[in-house]
Amino acid sequence: MYFTSFLVLSASVAAVVGAPFTFPTPDGFPRPNRTQLALIQQGAGGTLSNSFLPASLKSATITVLELLTNNEYSEAAFFAQLLTNITTNVPGYDAAATAPLDRDSLIKAISTIVNQEKLHALGARGILAGAGQPLIEPCQYEFPVSNFKDAILLAQTFTDLALGTLPEVQVLFATDGGGAIRNVRLLGSILAQEGQQDGFFRFVQQKTPSAAPYLTGGSASFAFTALQAYIVPGSCPKPLATINLPTFKPLNILTKPMARNMTLEYSVDGAISCKDQSVVYISGQNRPLRVPISCSSVKPRPGGSTFKADFPFQAGFSNGLTISAVVNGTTGQLLDPNEVALVSVYAPGLIEVD
Repeated sequence: MYFTSFLVLSASVAAVVGAPFTFPTPDGFPRPNRTQLALIQQGAGGTLSNSFLPASLKSATITVLELLTNNEYSEAAFFAQLLTNITTNVPGYDAAATAPLDRDSLIKAISTIVNQEKLHALGARGILAGAGQPLIEPCQYEFPVSNFKDAILLAQTFTDLALGTLPEVQVLFATDGGGAIRNVRLLGSILAQEGQQDGFFRFVQQKTPSAAPYLTGGSASFAFTALQAYIVPGSCPKPLATINLPTFKPLNILTKPMARNMTLEYSVDGAISCKDQSVVYISGQNRPLRVPISCSSVKPRPGGSTFKADFPFQAGFSNGLTISAVVNGTTGQLLDPNEVALVSVYAPGLIEVD
């Protein structure tokens, strides 16, 4: 697991810096009063949507809204903690760490993002509440970063995953036959806003603001598993196990990925069968690409296994996020990220390369 010029994330995080982040925040979020909400909206540059709220929701839509609410809480916690670290000059977040960025402009940008994420969470809560569903309350959160550089790269990575997941939610809203179809535009506006954020995160790292012509797709199952890397176990008022999505076993990437063809070494907390399993990569809007696991590379380790598989970047992978997964089966074309998720055992490996 690396936190230098690149980042690899799995569903497990080996080290966490600082005390867990807890809500509520000083502005009353996630239950602000009218005055507090007005200040959040002012800081966000706009208001909560007053568009249509469905009176009822299909079960699959409820599930993804529970995921989105939890994800927005996590993002609000991350950026609130980042803002505090910057404004209080925590080592690794002081002026030297953020140079050559203009300090005032940076603080304004992160403060705006904090408030926007709070409105995203309140919006998802509102859709659930409007349909008579119980409110989702925030958990406690821990993030595996200790300096500004790593924090911005982590922000880019989980935002990339969100950008890949939201189109899947739009498809569900549009096709499940429920009232959520009227909220497809709302999700589209959130997707575009997250894209603006992601361009900022990339620009801060001196990358091109837009990574690729088509960004990598995802699935709700991958997003749900990845989210749990930042949640303190047992801290959620509504247990995560009640959300009707699978949680995959962690997939750790031990090799520094590069934007070229190479071999990656992985580790998992369990057994690997090179004869019955393979590695699948999801990159851009291309069909998932399956590669074999090297049988000679499979080695036991305490509590699990290590193994190697090719990373064929030049086969048409995109800059930015690539998702890897160990799946059951060694042959056959999987058509999209959801099909990959259905047969995944260890996932997701989140790889950022440029």
